[in-house]
Amino acid sequence: MSTPEPGGPSRPLPDDARCPCLSGDAYGACCGPVHSGDRPAVTAEALMRSRYSAYAVGHEAWLRASWHPRTRPASLDLDDDVTWRRLDIVGTRAGGPFDEQGEVEFAAWWRSATTGERGRLHEVSRFVRGPAPRPGERGPWLYVDGDVQP
Repeated sequence: MSTPEPGGPSRPLPDDARCPCLSGDAYGACCGPVHSGDRPAVTAEALMRSRYSAYAVGHEAWLRASWHPRTRPASLDLDDDVTWRRLDIVGTRAGGPFDEQGEVEFAAWWRSATTGERGRLHEVSRFVRGPAPRPGERGPWLYVDGDVQP
């Protein structure tokens, strides 16, 4: 395991580790290249998975970079005590490679290392395309906000 890079994950993973998003791929073939900027998230679901993995590895810089500037908080306080254990994609609406907006419903399970407390976050997240980097290209997917579900 490598040491954390400035602005990178606080708990980096080797490329051959299982990706935290549980896609079935290794981190280096799944969310790792998205986090490093080597590959864009081509769908809203791919961005959602990369954001979940960013929480799992403590990659605050990626969370901020993938958040729409209109709704991005001034700062994030990632809790090192929380371990993200599992991600289930419940469903998607739009958010494909040729869409401009989309929604991803997910459930994410966590556990506190200190207290052993466990919980679940169930949310419907909204995503939009950001500005295109060049004419004729599609802009990157950005997280806008979400509605927490019971």
